Amino acid sequence: MSRVLLDLDHPHFQDELLALDVTDLRMVGKTLRRLKRMEWNEVHRDAGLKWESIKSGDGRYSIRLSIRCRAVVRREGDFMRFQAIHLDHDSTYGRK
Repeated sequence: MSRVLLDLDHPHFQDELLALDVTDLRMVGKTLRRLKRMEWNEVHRDAGLKWESIKSGDGRYSIRLSIRCRAVVRREGDFMRFQAIHLDHDSTYGRK
């Protein structure tokens, strides 16, 4: 199976990442380091990450980065491309 490659280059994601407080940033960093060591089949099965399809139909997924933070990502080949971080669960799915 293939290892997850992280793409953190999306400008919107970077802005939101750098705006996190120190506690949230540490927790997100810990999860990103963990993801980097994982294979894709592990990501899909991991109950803590809660990999979920976003019902928009455009290939976006939600993944838990910490207790408070979820990210919107796309899978493209072996890359997990991060697009946004949300501090509340409902805004990840466009509800609120």
